[in-house]
Amino acid sequence: MPLMGPSEMFAAAYAGRYAVGAFNVNNMEIVQGIMRAASEEKSPVILQVSAGARKYAGQTYIMKLVEAALAEDSSVPVGVHLDHGPSFEMCRDCIDGGFSSVMIDGSHLPYEENINLTKKVADYAHSKNVWVEAELGKLAGVEEHVKSAEHVYTDPDQAVDFVRRTGCDSLAVAIGTSHGAYKFQDDAKLDFARLETISAKLQGYPLVLHGASSVPQEFVALCNKYGGQVGGAKGVPEDMLRQAAGMGVCKINVDTDIRLALTASIRQFIAEHPDQFDPRSYLTPAREAVKSMVVHKIRNVMGSSGKA
Repeated sequence: MPLMGPSEMFAAAYAGRYAVGAFNVNNMEIVQGIMRAASEEKSPVILQVSAGARKYAGQTYIMKLVEAALAEDSSVPVGVHLDHGPSFEMCRDCIDGGFSSVMIDGSHLPYEENINLTKKVADYAHSKNVWVEAELGKLAGVEEHVKSAEHVYTDPDQAVDFVRRTGCDSLAVAIGTSHGAYKFQDDAKLDFARLETISAKLQGYPLVLHGASSVPQEFVALCNKYGGQVGGAKGVPEDMLRQAAGMGVCKINVDTDIRLALTASIRQFIAEHPDQFDPRSYLTPAREAVKSMVVHKIRNVMGSSGKA
């Protein structure tokens, strides 16, 4: 099966009241872990490439890893997505490089500038039959070059106007999630009333949640046990994310949880086997930790098991 665009994936997810997991990739082991989880669970999956991952690994290397993954199991629907594209030029290069979807993130811009930039990307992408995600509102937190000290929740009426004027195919909305590992100081809260209103005004339209890692405390503890200093990390409860998946959210992004699983596993192995220096010795269990994390997300957050 070749790469699949989100259109078919999201139509099925919307109708079935589940979400497709979009998992950020940086290297071979992460790609393998995600793909083996998707294969085991018979679930569609999106491999997300951030600007930082693209700089670190190189777009050609990442696409060749995806090619290898498709050769290993061609039965699983797979998309490749640019996460938080900062410019028209980067979106264009990813579109021309074979990505099945791109996100242009103009959420930091004034409203009209966000519209103009998003429409420019959408017009180019649609000429190449590529899907475009955009963002309206701001998520607090830090993820690579994306930083905000405050939440700006998505205005439902503005969302309707934005989608109509830009032609974007899906929209990332701000309802209380945030980037990074430190999402909530107090009790976790998501604005489900706002999400319900947006979904009602954009019926049948796929929404996206960014900043949706749950930051499992067992992995925080494991990381810290072996020398980490990940204090006070707190994510979005998984039952809240599962609820959102039944309210028009067709794509849920996960990055921090994969980083935690990978790093905690490596820290533990190196601490317990100080004589080992072969990268394969610690990257093998790290890859398995990624796979286990993604299996868990597919089953308990996305609800996409058996939907391939």
